[in-house]
Amino acid sequence: MKISRLYQPRNPRFWLVIALNLSSTVLAWVARNHELAPVAGVVVVILALGNAALGLGLMWSLVKDGHNGR
Repeated sequence: MKISRLYQPRNPRFWLVIALNLSSTVLAWVARNHELAPVAGVVVVILALGNAALGLGLMWSLVKDGHNGR
């Protein structure tokens, strides 16, 4: 297992990982820095955690997969 397999710019999963991690970062920032109604806060936190979990799963699949997107 090589961490260098994460960088696969020709693989759409790589760009999905980037998008999910950026969106979960933005959602976490919103949850922390803005006064939200309790239900909205819970929804934002659940979305941020879901994005992070999905991103981690995709990163794991990129590392495990020997395919370099070429």
